[in-house]
Amino acid sequence: MSELNLILLGPPGAGKGTQAERLQEDFEIAYIATGDMLRQAVADGTELGQKAKEYMDRGELVPDDVI
Repeated sequence: MSELNLILLGPPGAGKGTQAERLQEDFEIAYIATGDMLRQAVADGTELGQKAKEYMDRGELVPDDVI
């Protein structure tokens, strides 16, 4: 079977997480949420979390070069 990578894009509240959970259940695929990962990094006080928090506290997107 060939490999398939999916990226779900949309504004907050668009249902990305809901659709990702459905895809995960129906097709037994991994679900990776960068927002969840960043929030965990902030909670853990990692270097990434500290950098990301500066943007998150201002309500901005964390730039790709930080992630």
